[in-house]
Amino acid sequence: MSKPELEFQLPAGPWRAPAGAGPGVEECVLAEDPAHGSRTALVRWAPGTDTSADGVTRHDFWEEVYLVAGALHDLTLDRTFTAGMYACRPPGMPHGPWTSPDGVTMLVITYPGPGGR
Repeated sequence: MSKPELEFQLPAGPWRAPAGAGPGVEECVLAEDPAHGSRTALVRWAPGTDTSADGVTRHDFWEEVYLVAGALHDLTLDRTFTAGMYACRPPGMPHGPWTSPDGVTMLVITYPGPGGR
């Protein structure tokens, strides 16, 4: 199975807390292929979200992130990333932890890395 064929539409939700996410984080899955481990989602963080308790994050999959609205502050790099900015992270790339004082909405696309599903 692959991601579904979809023509343009407005994302209708539902917005849910992703597994393992901290308070203030929710996502709206736009398309996914669970069999192969790829997905596209809108992810939003409420104002004041802080992931510092989770420390630096690493994934075993590719992750692409486009900031649609708002901003994220990377506590490790001491840099703020704002709407319109893009990241492409290969498997194992360290990133975060993050804070978002005013909230942020992101388009997040993930897919398997080498040896993935």
